[in-house]
Amino acid sequence: MEIKIPKDDDALVHVISLAFPDQAVDLMQLFQSAKNGITIEILPTKKEQTDSQRNYYWKWVREFAKFTGNTPDEMHDHILGECYGTEFVDTFLGFKKRPQKRSSDADRDEYSELIETLIRVAAFFEFVVPPPKKRSDPNKWEHLIK
Repeated sequence: MEIKIPKDDDALVHVISLAFPDQAVDLMQLFQSAKNGITIEILPTKKEQTDSQRNYYWKWVREFAKFTGNTPDEMHDHILGECYGTEFVDTFLGFKKRPQKRSSDADRDEYSELIETLIRVAAFFEFVVPPPKKRSDPNKWEHLIK
């Protein structure tokens, strides 16, 4: 959804800045510097994938790729296809098999599904991907309990 605010409608920008006081100064500066007005885009909030998810996934995709004799990118495309499905595209170089979705478009839950697919596919080939380590060690605070 887009809200277009023309340059002559500074009252609406003032109301919006009251609703979002943390962004009010930036909003007013942007509005004043804009020649024709501004556009505000409203989208649903998406839980972004995390660095720890990406790091874990790529570490084990590389290891599994070595195990199978593939490159990490080949293995990544294979796992993407297993998780999200594939399509065949006719190009000038012939038919190409491509995953229907890229990992960069995945939210946190979808990236977790990608990791689970990696674990499942690797297990089928008797390659063990260990479960991810928990963020905090429960024994870390043990000395404080005693």
